[in-house]
Parts: sequence; structure tokens; C-alpha cells
Amino acid sequence: MFHHKRGLRDLLKDDNLLEQIQNDWTAAELSEQRKTMLNFVVKLTNEPKSMEINDAHKLREVNFSDRDILDIVEVTAYYAYANRLADGLGVAVEDWILDDDSNQSNSII
Repeated sequence: MFHHKRGLRDLLKDDNLLEQIQNDWTAAELSEQRKTMLNFVVKLTNEPKSMEINDAHKLREVNFSDRDILDIVEVTAYYAYANRLADGLGVAVEDWILDDDSNQSNSII
């Protein structure tokens, strides 16, 4: 969330909802469609071997198309890849991304 907070703020245009998501997205005032998507993404991220076709069916049940599902999986996979690269190398967050109360610099390169 730290690296992507500014982008999420721009997307949501709702600081209250952003705060809810940051604190506990499962209790946030999100649509059923968004919560279903996020449950899918959490499972794909944390338990990829346990994914089943029924997980995709749940997304279809809340009106995601096959193209939407592909996009969800690709974005989830990309973020996992990019975040592991950054974390593995200790890449510091650029100054323009930092919030006022943040100051991280653990880069090993």
C-alpha cells in the first residue's frame, strides 16, 4: 500500500475510502464486485497453488468478463513481481512518492 497510496487516492477520489481500505479493506465500504475481486487477488497472491476455476467463476458472477479476469490476474502478477524486485534489492521509495510522515531509505544499490 505504501508505494501505491498516491495512485489509489487518484483513482478513488475519496480519502475516507482510501483510509478505510488502508486500515482494513474487508471492512471498507466497497461494492460486492470490488470485494470479490480483492478476495480473488489476495488468494492469488498468498495461496497461488490453491486457485481453482471456481475462483474465476466467482468473478464472473459479479459481472467481470473473461478479459477483466485476465487483466486482474496480469496486474496482480506484475505487482507481485515488481514489489519483490524492489523489496529484494532494498530499493528506496522516491522522495516524490513519500507521504509527509514517511522517510524510508533501505536501498542496497
